[in-house]
Amino acid sequence: MGTISTNDFQKGTFINFRNEPHQIVSVEFYNPGKGSAVYRTRLKNLKSQRVLDFTFKSGEQALEIDVETREMQYLYKTENEYFFMNPLTFEQLQIPRDILGNLQKLVKEGEIYQVILYEGNALSIRAPKKVILKVSESSDSARGNTVGAPKKLVTLETGLEVLAPLFIKEGDEIVIDVDSLEYVERASRK
Repeated sequence: MGTISTNDFQKGTFINFRNEPHQIVSVEFYNPGKGSAVYRTRLKNLKSQRVLDFTFKSGEQALEIDVETREMQYLYKTENEYFFMNPLTFEQLQIPRDILGNLQKLVKEGEIYQVILYEGNALSIRAPKKVILKVSESSDSARGNTVGAPKKLVTLETGLEVLAPLFIKEGDEIVIDVDSLEYVERASRK
C-alpha cells in the first residue's frame, strides 16, 4: 500500500476512503477558473456496494490499497452464500450473496469469474459486460402479433426471466446485459 495523488486517480483504482476499501468508478478533472482545481469522483464501497460521489482537491493524497484478482470457478450456492474454487489449488471461497449484486441471476456452474480479494476476503466479482445464457423455457408466440416489436417472457437456465423477441425459442442462446439484465441479441452460432 502506498499513497497516490489525485493527479494519479484512474477508473478502476482501489483506495482506502474513510477507512473502507473503495474502487474509483469514474474520475473527472474540473478547473473552475476561479478557485482551485478539483477531481470529481464516483466511488464504490467494496463492502456495502454503495456508490457515492466525492470531490477531492487537486493534489490531495489517498491511500491506494493492494487487491488481488483471482480467476475462480463457480461451484454452487446455498441460501446466503456462493461457493467458488481456485482451479489451480482447489481452495474454496464462500462469498456472501450481496457481494454478487446483479450477477446472482447470471452466474453459471462451472464458469470462471474474476474474484477481487482484499486481505483474503472477497470484495467483488468482476463480471463481463454481457453474458450468454440458454433459454430453458419459452412460450409460443401468437401468429400475426408483430406490431411494435412485440416481446415475450422467456426463462433462462439460471432462472432469470427476461423479455425477448418473439423469434427466440427454447434452446436458443441469447446475450444478456449484466447491468440492466435485459436481452441484447441472439448469440451467434459457431
